[in-house]
Amino acid sequence: MTARREPAKEPGRGPRPSKGKAEADREEVAERSAPITPVIYEVVRRFGEEEMSRPAISLWWSGVAAGLSISFSLLAQAVLQVRTPEASWQPLIVALGFPVGFLMVVLARQQLFTENTITMVLPVMAEPTRRNFGRLARVWCIVLAANLAGTLTAAIFCTYTPAISPEVRDSMLAISHHAMEHGWWEMLFLAVTAGFLMAAMVWLIPGAEGAQFHVVAMMTYLIAISGSAHIVTGSMEAFLLLANGQGEPLALLWGFAAPVLAGNIIGGTALFAMISYAQVMKEI
Repeated sequence: MTARREPAKEPGRGPRPSKGKAEADREEVAERSAPITPVIYEVVRRFGEEEMSRPAISLWWSGVAAGLSISFSLLAQAVLQVRTPEASWQPLIVALGFPVGFLMVVLARQQLFTENTITMVLPVMAEPTRRNFGRLARVWCIVLAANLAGTLTAAIFCTYTPAISPEVRDSMLAISHHAMEHGWWEMLFLAVTAGFLMAAMVWLIPGAEGAQFHVVAMMTYLIAISGSAHIVTGSMEAFLLLANGQGEPLALLWGFAAPVLAGNIIGGTALFAMISYAQVMKEI
């Protein structure tokens, strides 16, 4: 009786994976891969489109909430400054309080002006129509005014209520004085840096998945330790100085608000948003 001969196998080749397994492998690769640049661009652009379509009242109250939330950055820094000894490394510890307000704003999806400088500019750059420019201006004005209303409310609350101890309030004032010490041009370029870093944070978030907390904390901590200027957090400091009779309105308006607002817009829009659009404009 002749033995049955098995068909010869080609060397180095195993059994082919089933179609189901191959499909599962492709899905796993897609899940583990970072999103490509056009995908990130589209996520950010769509978010900007959604925000520009929201009712004015929703933008306003979301912006007020962001202004109130962002005031906790100054409070956290002041508490850390009071609780840590004076040393060369103290500023690095104090700066850990700066991300607190940003984490509250970003994770709660509240409206923050500098965060909008990239999300809402990308749709306008894709379709630069008069209507889109008008929508952009509408949102910027509402959100910035609401943010300032929130920080003004927080500054008044911290000044005229016993919620903040005198020791912590003095520390908040000292931090605020230090932030306002820069000249006009220096303030402008420090604000450009902050605007760019905020836009970079927005760009990183879609690919961060479960690490959004760490992305926000890292980027805003870098703003703090670099001494960069942010219009909303800085407005809390300016309003606190005014409420305590330690600042001149015109000096703060011209010496702080004007250069910082311009610098944040330049850094977040003219630099980062244009670069982000330029790298994908041939692919979208």
